[in-house]
Amino acid sequence: MPTDSTRFDSEPRSEAEKPPDQPGHSEPAEGDSDLGFGSVIARESRRRLLNRDGSFNVAREGLRPFSSLSLYHFLLTVSWPRFLALVSLGYLVVNLIFAAAFVACGPGALAGRVEPGGKLLNAFFFSVQTFATIGYGSLIPTSLPANLLVTLESVVGLLGFALATGLVFARFSRPTARILFSDRAIIAPYGSGTGLMFRIANARSSQIIDLEAKVIMSRFESGIGRNFYTLDLERDRVAFFPLSWTIVHPIDERSPFFGIGPEDLTNCGMEILVLLQGIDEIFSQTVHARSSYEGEEVIWGAQFRNIFNPPGPDGVLTIDLGRLHDFEKVQWP
Repeated sequence: MPTDSTRFDSEPRSEAEKPPDQPGHSEPAEGDSDLGFGSVIARESRRRLLNRDGSFNVAREGLRPFSSLSLYHFLLTVSWPRFLALVSLGYLVVNLIFAAAFVACGPGALAGRVEPGGKLLNAFFFSVQTFATIGYGSLIPTSLPANLLVTLESVVGLLGFALATGLVFARFSRPTARILFSDRAIIAPYGSGTGLMFRIANARSSQIIDLEAKVIMSRFESGIGRNFYTLDLERDRVAFFPLSWTIVHPIDERSPFFGIGPEDLTNCGMEILVLLQGIDEIFSQTVHARSSYEGEEVIWGAQFRNIFNPPGPDGVLTIDLGRLHDFEKVQWP
């Protein structure tokens, strides 16, 4: 039988297997009890603090327009389709502006073989050749204003391609975690009692090592407002994360979930905040993921379905991530 220090599977352990020095109860969150949301938000906000995608329900006002915007941060975090669309749109707009400027230089600004389609279309394609330093030679600038525009556009093109290349490299080199969270948390039989559980899995082929979980429950309490409790877990860290991990909070008489039912969780505005932190094996950098569950997203008297497939002929164990969210009702005492 392996000892606890050598056990790296990610299935829940029974109460008997827990190390003796691990506490079995939950305490109010240490330090600033509002966890950085602010006392007003903690006291008055009835909306969920953390969305399922990890974003916060907070809006900031009173700043000058665009003073809080960071174009670099936006271009790093926007999705790849939107990033490519914005780069393509910027490329077309810049070339249209320079094409209009070439046309404004007069009819003799560009000389050479003119293709059908009008002056603006020919000036646009000449701008594309100049901007990308292609230079087919079918059109050439013949006036001083046109040559000055070519000089300016060449500088803009060099800087533009340098910035685009840097952004693409930064997007590829920035490590991010893509953790799948089960759609629902469940309260299921656990050991001799019950436990709060939810399931996570790594959606990327790269491995996350030394993954740590922190789970915090918030709820409104009479005379206090929103209070926060750090939930003790049967295991709060795994050395390896190649499969799925069912994170379990044992519910006993000292747990904030003890003695309450589904209606109680909804009425008190309960929210379970999940914070994950691990090290990306490829980049050797820390990555984060977060999500949350509200009271109506907690299923009582259920258990997760098995997501492990039988080993194949080569003996390799596989999991079906399509069943990550599947659960089934169980007989409740």
